[in-house]
Amino acid sequence: MQLIPTNLPDVLLIAPQVFGDARGFFMESYNRRKLTALHPALDVEFVQDNHSRSARNVLRGLHYQIQHPQGKLVRVVAGEVYDVAVDLRRSSATFGQWTGQHLSAENQRMMWVPPGFAHGFCVLSEFAEFLYKTTDYWYPEHERSLLWSDASLGIAWPLVGEPLLAAKDQAGLPLAQAETFP
Repeated sequence: MQLIPTNLPDVLLIAPQVFGDARGFFMESYNRRKLTALHPALDVEFVQDNHSRSARNVLRGLHYQIQHPQGKLVRVVAGEVYDVAVDLRRSSATFGQWTGQHLSAENQRMMWVPPGFAHGFCVLSEFAEFLYKTTDYWYPEHERSLLWSDASLGIAWPLVGEPLLAAKDQAGLPLAQAETFP
């Protein structure tokens, strides 16, 4: 496994070692011991795995839990997405900044989104299957949505036309009004 830094020091891309031949490929998608050796912040316990399938131009996010914040290790097993993390920690030097990364079944990269960040993605392929491991359980009463199109964030979503959004994402709050972390 190899760590690839992003413009936000706490958000990391992870490139697994892939062994391929005429039969297909094999890769270790998660190994706590190896990840911890690469970076101590990756020594976490995952308690829930999630799997979503979405059509082209679906935008999910930007989600976070104000209590029980979740760290997420995310990857795509079919298709391609543009994955975004926004720092919502007021004490951070990168508060209000974002990073966006292309994750796909082809590049097989994963992204570590630490607790204290909002997270979302838009689907660039016909469909995408998205997997994520979380460090805390989902608590719907604590879930919040940061407005995906907040001009103060300036996220350059690579969308073609208007995104397909859930009602909670349409009702997301801009950063200036959103609950954030200390």
